[in-house]
Amino acid sequence: MLCVHAHPDDEALFTGGVQAHYGDRGVRQVLITCTNGNLGIDPEGRFFTDEGHDAPSVVALRAEELAASCAILGIDRAVQLGYHDSGMAGWETNKASDAFVNQDIAEVADRIAAVIAEEKPHVVVTYAADGYYGHPDHIATHHATMEAVRRSEGVQKVYFIALAKTALAGFIELARGAGMALPEWLDRELVVGIDDELVGTIIDCSDAADRKQRALAAHRSQHDNQDLVAMPSDLFTAVFGTESYVRGLTTTNAPFHETDFFTGVEL
Repeated sequence: MLCVHAHPDDEALFTGGVQAHYGDRGVRQVLITCTNGNLGIDPEGRFFTDEGHDAPSVVALRAEELAASCAILGIDRAVQLGYHDSGMAGWETNKASDAFVNQDIAEVADRIAAVIAEEKPHVVVTYAADGYYGHPDHIATHHATMEAVRRSEGVQKVYFIALAKTALAGFIELARGAGMALPEWLDRELVVGIDDELVGTIIDCSDAADRKQRALAAHRSQHDNQDLVAMPSDLFTAVFGTESYVRGLTTTNAPFHETDFFTGVEL
């Protein structure tokens, strides 16, 4: 299984459950992270907009955090493409020539396709075309990954990270009722969720929820995840013990409703 993400910590937040769950079952886990997280908070607590922000130290720190997360989740191979963050939609950083969104998608796809050729994954997981909540780097990751899959042989299924509207509403109500500080992408209601009936794949990964939470904690510089890290473990498992996906591509005869990525896959 290959997961393709935009930033360090996305693997823990979005697919940490399935990566640990399937790793326990002998499925080789490969991760590609497209950007290096250089716009993150530096070790002195400075934002990228602050004077003296030390981007190289941010990149080094986030690489260490990613390695720790991968060790917790049991990821067998992690590949960092090393592009620069683009920032949220509308930020001035979107215009930087070295921002990920301004790179040649065909070149990025070549690099992802090279990993696919080496690893021969049966299943690929990434974002849908909307980037889950409109993040430019997520959208670019989607397009590069799908182009890489089109050029490759052997991928039997592609899944997109998804969140049903009822599940989203339930979590936000629970979190606000508990006085939690929501991540920016939830607090600003950038995620609207998708209609429940479109979510065909729900994976029970409650057996790995504790590792997902510890993987999030490993990304200690990502302050907007700290309330998720601090959730009581039973509550975290109740909320994040399942992960939902939309199947974006299949060469199998698997039914629409699935509880296993590998239903119908020929090994």
